[in-house]
Amino acid sequence: MGIDLKKGILLSGPIGCGKTTLFKLMQGFPTNRKNFAIVSTRQIVSEFMQEGYEVLEKYSRGNLSHDLRSPKVYCFDDLGTETTSKYFGNDCNVMAEVLLTRYDLFKEKGIITHITTNLSATEIGLQYGNRLRSRMREMFNLFGYEESSQDKRR
Repeated sequence: MGIDLKKGILLSGPIGCGKTTLFKLMQGFPTNRKNFAIVSTRQIVSEFMQEGYEVLEKYSRGNLSHDLRSPKVYCFDDLGTETTSKYFGNDCNVMAEVLLTRYDLFKEKGIITHITTNLSATEIGLQYGNRLRSRMREMFNLFGYEESSQDKRR
């Protein structure tokens, strides 16, 4: 199937098809309990607006600076639902910055990142730039639900 176990997962699909639920199941595996966190991209941007640029470091590097033996693996949930934000008047595409740093960690140390999103590859390029889109091809195995998948939240 062409799956690379050294890459993360980018799980794309329509609203309500179970993307987040699958990662919550993964979070419950015994090997993932300490080093795996699912974080909403909207939460990260909200923290950034309140706390500033330290939040970029928190989610970019995880707990690498504290414990090199157990780096944090993140699943950034609902990429594309967050907005570009400002901190003291400075515009910042928070998730683009976080993901670019995560790419560097992926290349240097093999740190994996996972993502859920409703966006297509074209929409990711428009919102985050082709530079990040290109790096994401290297970082992730892409899995997608068909657009005809029905909302399971009924």
